[in-house]
Amino acid sequence: MSKKIKLKKSKKAGLAPGTLFFVGEKKVNNTSISLINYNSEKFSTNNLDFNYFEQVSSTTSGVNWLNINGLHNIDDIKKICRKFDIHNLVMEDIVNTTHRPKIDFLDDSIFLIAKMYSFNQDKRIIQSEQVSFILKNNFVITFQEEPGDVFKPTRDRIKSDNSRVRALAADYLLYSLLDNLVDSYYQLLEDLDDSIDSFEQNIIKDSNSISLSDFFTLKKSLLFLRKSVWPLRDISSQLARSEHNQIKTTTLPYMKDLYDHVIQVVDSVEAFRDLANGITEMYLSITNNRMNEIMKVLTVCTSIFIPLTFIVGVYGMNFEFMPELKWKGSYFFLWGLMIFITISLIVFFKKKKWL
Repeated sequence: MSKKIKLKKSKKAGLAPGTLFFVGEKKVNNTSISLINYNSEKFSTNNLDFNYFEQVSSTTSGVNWLNINGLHNIDDIKKICRKFDIHNLVMEDIVNTTHRPKIDFLDDSIFLIAKMYSFNQDKRIIQSEQVSFILKNNFVITFQEEPGDVFKPTRDRIKSDNSRVRALAADYLLYSLLDNLVDSYYQLLEDLDDSIDSFEQNIIKDSNSISLSDFFTLKKSLLFLRKSVWPLRDISSQLARSEHNQIKTTTLPYMKDLYDHVIQVVDSVEAFRDLANGITEMYLSITNNRMNEIMKVLTVCTSIFIPLTFIVGVYGMNFEFMPELKWKGSYFFLWGLMIFITISLIVFFKKKKWL
């Protein structure tokens, strides 16, 4: 989270509940709106401006998917939400892009927040975007920070005449969008798996070749992902057991399937965190072993030079009466003695398997 977002959150402190204050990064200049309307027989797609948006009725027949890109313009968000009689507290959560995933079962609607992720291979970080969903009667309203999402499979199925989504109600559309979101996590997990495997291979080949800062950034990304995915498990569980009037009983089996997929994602995230911790321990173990090898070589060298230093030290003293100094072969004798000591110590160390 950037300092800029933290500062904006601090400015929000003390405001009355329900006061709209955008928290996040402005990613688009203008708010854009698109509407997909369909039933079993036909569908239509329209990009709306606010003049035409006024003509959209909350009682429009068929199933309607209203998608809004851009959350920074508070007046636009108010205009959209008030048309559908959405509570101020819900609007407050929509424009707070740092909100944790959650679900609220309201009297006449269901509101939930989820995160959409992508993995930046160069920076080894997970990039996220908040997506808010509102299910109300025959409308599913989605709020995104910017254009571009993971919902193309659902759009394609809506265009297909024989697709299940065209035959069912808006609650199934909500399931389909959430299913696309969870499916996108599998691609993210594959990217994380490749990145973790790359670190592991580099450590085995040459631990000096890896950047610890990059690896710890990856570990932080896994922690961030875990904090975001775990609440989604509770969201999907509540949807699977929901008795809310917006969720039909025929849709509950699909919600249970969604819950199963989320559980698989959660298990994978936990496995990757354990794997990342194991790689950290492996790196520290390899580093310690290398340090031990270095210390062993230095210790052996020191052990060899200690007796040689002693001999040189003795005969380097400035005493006048040292009989060995008068011997003609003393110089060569000492060299021979030091070479003999060195060879003897090396043989001794090899027998002990210290070398």
